[in-house]
Amino acid sequence: MSLFRKFFGASSEGSNEDKEKDSSPYLPDPVMPIDELFTYKFKKNGGKFLYCENLPEVHDNFESILEENDWFEKEAMCLEPKLYSLLDENKLNYTNPKEPKFLLASCESLIADEGSILFSSNQIKQFKPNDLPANIVILATTSQITGNKSDGLREIKKKYDKEYPTNITTFKYFEKAKEEDFLQYGSCPKNLYLLLLEDL
Repeated sequence: MSLFRKFFGASSEGSNEDKEKDSSPYLPDPVMPIDELFTYKFKKNGGKFLYCENLPEVHDNFESILEENDWFEKEAMCLEPKLYSLLDENKLNYTNPKEPKFLLASCESLIADEGSILFSSNQIKQFKPNDLPANIVILATTSQITGNKSDGLREIKKKYDKEYPTNITTFKYFEKAKEEDFLQYGSCPKNLYLLLLEDL
């Protein structure tokens, strides 16, 4: 056997065969932890991801985003009073903005299996994706990561009991497709930053 390997280079082929065995289309995909799966799919969709261990890191990373895009002292869109302080401390106007540079929002869930973000009327009121700014900054926590859309909708049901929000929608594409992709047809890609705060 070793003689054949010397002549035909079977040793390198053998290692390739081992690799192929590990990634066979007939074997189930290795199970990835839910947070890693979300991060992987989210980045693959073009999202920008900033992990934060605590609130001071959230503030620092938010300032870095403002600096990177030259958004200081510009107009922002924000529909959640709990987030106003983040805008106030950076002198951003969010009352009746005419041309907001970005939307600052939270979300309902982070959907791991497709790397998307689930919103409702609690974050975006009745606005459609096309009506929102092209840039979005999301503040979310690791406990908001769910396996799939069904899990995300279950969380909404549990959280709001009878006062269900409306306008439930997911944003999945965070950059324009380099080639025509029929899966993105009709979608409105956003330049999206996610500030993910560790809370588990």
